[in-house]
Amino acid sequence: MAKTKEFQTESKKLLDLMVNSIYTHKDIFLRELISNASDAIDKRHHYSLTEDEVPSADEYEIFIEADKENRTLTISDNGIGLTEKGLIEELGTIAESGSKAFLEKLEKKDLDIIGQFGVGFYSAFMVAKEVVFRTRSPFSKTGYEWRSAGEATYTIEEIDKEEIGTEIVLHLREDDEENEEHYSEYLEEHTIRNLVKKYSDYIRYPIKTEVEKTRKKDEKDEDSEIETYYEIETLNSMIPIWKKPKSEIEDEELNDFYKRQYNDFEDPLKVIHTNVEGRITYTALLFIPKKPPYDFYTDKFEKGLQLYSKGVFIEDKNKELVPEHFRFLRGLVDSADLSLNISREMLQHNRQLKKIAAHLEKKVKNELEKMLENDREAYVEFYEAYGTNLKYGIYDQFGAHKEKLQDLIMFKTSKSDDYITLKEYVERMGEDQKAIYYATGKNKHQIMNRPQMDTLKEKDYEVLFFTDDVDEFMVQILNEYDEKPFKSIQQGESDLLDDEQKDALKEKEKEHEKLLKTLKKNLKDKVKDVRLSGRLKESPVCLVSGEGLSLEMEKVLKQMPNQSGMQAEKILEINPDHELFQALASVHESDKKRVKDYANLLYNQALLIEGYPIENPREVSDLMVKLMVEATKSSK
Repeated sequence: MAKTKEFQTESKKLLDLMVNSIYTHKDIFLRELISNASDAIDKRHHYSLTEDEVPSADEYEIFIEADKENRTLTISDNGIGLTEKGLIEELGTIAESGSKAFLEKLEKKDLDIIGQFGVGFYSAFMVAKEVVFRTRSPFSKTGYEWRSAGEATYTIEEIDKEEIGTEIVLHLREDDEENEEHYSEYLEEHTIRNLVKKYSDYIRYPIKTEVEKTRKKDEKDEDSEIETYYEIETLNSMIPIWKKPKSEIEDEELNDFYKRQYNDFEDPLKVIHTNVEGRITYTALLFIPKKPPYDFYTDKFEKGLQLYSKGVFIEDKNKELVPEHFRFLRGLVDSADLSLNISREMLQHNRQLKKIAAHLEKKVKNELEKMLENDREAYVEFYEAYGTNLKYGIYDQFGAHKEKLQDLIMFKTSKSDDYITLKEYVERMGEDQKAIYYATGKNKHQIMNRPQMDTLKEKDYEVLFFTDDVDEFMVQILNEYDEKPFKSIQQGESDLLDDEQKDALKEKEKEHEKLLKTLKKNLKDKVKDVRLSGRLKESPVCLVSGEGLSLEMEKVLKQMPNQSGMQAEKILEINPDHELFQALASVHESDKKRVKDYANLLYNQALLIEGYPIENPREVSDLMVKLMVEATKSSK
């Protein structure tokens, strides 16, 4: 007896979107179902090598059958099939994580993310008013039939099915001439043939169908009557694209393969196709997507490359083949050096696999360097998508990969709205500049208006803009580049003064020693020190940190769990040449009680400039009113 079940809430929404043709091209339903069939055969073949209860098929194949009289299109395979539990989990729900985010984007017609959630089966409802899914798994004693009209419910019941595999029957919708919806075309041989060639020619299992042909009844008789007959024909070439010579592969063919295989609607930004023969032998076909997937910077993202041995699928996402800093790579590796009988656990520690991974890492690095040198526009596009990941790669594992990656990172600067590399920065340095200067902030406008930029502007030194949270963590690992140390303009003491200027600053500190001690005493709970600044020219005051934790790193760490207690050493620097300091010195001599108010005001001014929240806005507001009133009275 058939059991009726309700779809998961997200599945209902998805079905509604599919029925209402959210996909731009309905044709892709066949691609999706064939891809699923191919995956099912891959799984059966793999399990047949590792599980005694899973028999191998004499010949793996996918069969398409069109029935014009009953308006049905059937796609069959002899893959792994599904159990009853598998039917419910795979077809009754959107099992993949992030389904809510997927639906939200799909409702906005964000087609870039279609295919990232493993919901290709649901595309059948774009052309079918009812879908029947008959299947049998080697792990089940019986077969099962799943049936749905794409509405709120579906049914499941046991059926007699001897052969392992799956049969999907699509009951096609009626043609709608008014809206130019022609579903009958999917029953035509030429349409099926063209769609298989366009979307699934690379599938490594034969995709077969019954083809109508004609011949003479008597080949020896030129006037013989023509008769019609039917013959099973394979529609796809079955030659994996990565096995073809590079000279025979068109760019369009590679792009189409990438989009079909990895469910993207855009061409890849970069294709890397390499064949290696020698102590290790393998073929790799790698792609850099134009855009990172929706979950790229989350824990849910799974890196890895597909792994084949002699054209036989072994593993979908082998993580050992891709280092974290190149986790954006999609693609596959096919090696004859890997044993098909090896277990997954052993495979991950296989020596040959590690050698392949090392080769691939070097190859990808070289290709990125070539892109940077020869196609700057493409590299900038790549960097804007994945540059943050390269920076994490430098910081990761205590800088184990910094030598490999430091020439690939780029920054915008105080002198350029375009990205420059560290090498280019050093080449542009003047002879008198001894350090690579950088400043942190949200954007160029904020950084350029920082008071710490005053002296750098005067000396015409170029400053790197650090606008990513990871930048300061990364620079602690880099420490230097080309023997030039990195120096934050917002941290530690300024190194921009010559000996004469240093001596003059020391004299002023001695002259105003009492005032500085008074300010420090009044701000003892807020700052570690108050000192005269050698970096300010136009601005009256700024806040810097000591040599340890920077102010920007403190902000980042406070957003992390269990890190709220991390604090930078705050140092208040005052411009000794500014009129405000001269007025403060005058007040200190005549009215020392007011110095506390001025100290508080200066500190909060520095907080505002650095982007920190004022600790007590009401107190600061009242203080400003008080000083303004006093200033007005004293002027009368």
